Amino acid sequence: MSNQRLTQLRTLLDERHLQAVLITSAANRRYLSGFTGSAGALLVTHDAALLFTDSRYARQAAHEATGFAVIEMTTETALPQLLAQVATERQLPHIACEAEHMTLAQYQRLDHALQPEGRSGTMLIVVNSLVDPLREVKDATEIALLRHAVAITDAALAAVLPTLRPDITERQAAWMLEVALRERGADRLAFPIIVAAGPHAAWPHAQPGDEPLGTGRPIIIDMGACYQGYHADLTRTIILGEADAQFQQIYDIVRTAQQRAIIGLRAGIASSEVDALARDYITAAGFGPQFCHGLGHGVGLDIHEGPALRRRLPDSAPSSTGYLRAGNVFSIEPGIYLEGWGAVRLEDLVLLHADHGEILSQARR
Repeated sequence: MSNQRLTQLRTLLDERHLQAVLITSAANRRYLSGFTGSAGALLVTHDAALLFTDSRYARQAAHEATGFAVIEMTTETALPQLLAQVATERQLPHIACEAEHMTLAQYQRLDHALQPEGRSGTMLIVVNSLVDPLREVKDATEIALLRHAVAITDAALAAVLPTLRPDITERQAAWMLEVALRERGADRLAFPIIVAAGPHAAWPHAQPGDEPLGTGRPIIIDMGACYQGYHADLTRTIILGEADAQFQQIYDIVRTAQQRAIIGLRAGIASSEVDALARDYITAAGFGPQFCHGLGHGVGLDIHEGPALRRRLPDSAPSSTGYLRAGNVFSIEPGIYLEGWGAVRLEDLVLLHADHGEILSQARR
């Protein structure tokens, strides 16, 4: 793993006057160290990088996290005890921890070990947004992995669409898509596949059931491959049979709204302004309340990460939702959801360049 990521983190430690940070998020742990195991934590100081893991992963960690010293945890010497030992040896006055990724129970166990029975010791400081913002700007390696995950997803959808029939259920269609993703190289699903037909499609996160796909009604397919830790996210809305005037109207509005948002992309724009490009068009068409979620979200080692593209609260500054940066990869996914009828949602992943957004997915609309 590149030392540049550790250098960036250490620069943040300097800026916030922090001596050390404990990384417990699986995605952040992987991002900084390259370690892909499911158990472990990192401790990063100005002059040390330590990886704590158990005997199941010790050899793997030594192989993957080449820039880190691996410390093996055992039943008797779990993370709290080892962390306290290292803090004493290195005379650390405090250790920061990730507020977004630590439970209260974890915090209490660590805090008790660092300051046993109320005695003065190393303080555990809760901080926000240290590593997560670093991950928002993707490097060339990450972009290549994301492109591959997107290509797998595109190919799987293209293979399955011609085989769908009205009598196939949502659940069966979801399984067909999962098999197609696996056969084309996905390590796993990026998230549980959504196939929702007719009125069921009006639930943005519907779970596939035993409802037949049917004819002449909207069918939302939301799917993605995970490849070497990086996620794809794609939504298409289809119909088996003939589309009626209502479907065509709603589809055209959503498609135009998505295009408006993508055309307006540039580095430095507030994410809320991008949301408004799509939302204002849908609102002007008379369906504002039926667009019930944010326009998009960052995608990478997590399926939902920064930046978030969402509406700005009244009387708040554009900066309240943040500004987009070149190297961001995020979804653009406007939708209109009509109770009793169904919905149309279109979603593509976009890579932001300095002056435009590049649509990564090539799946048919």
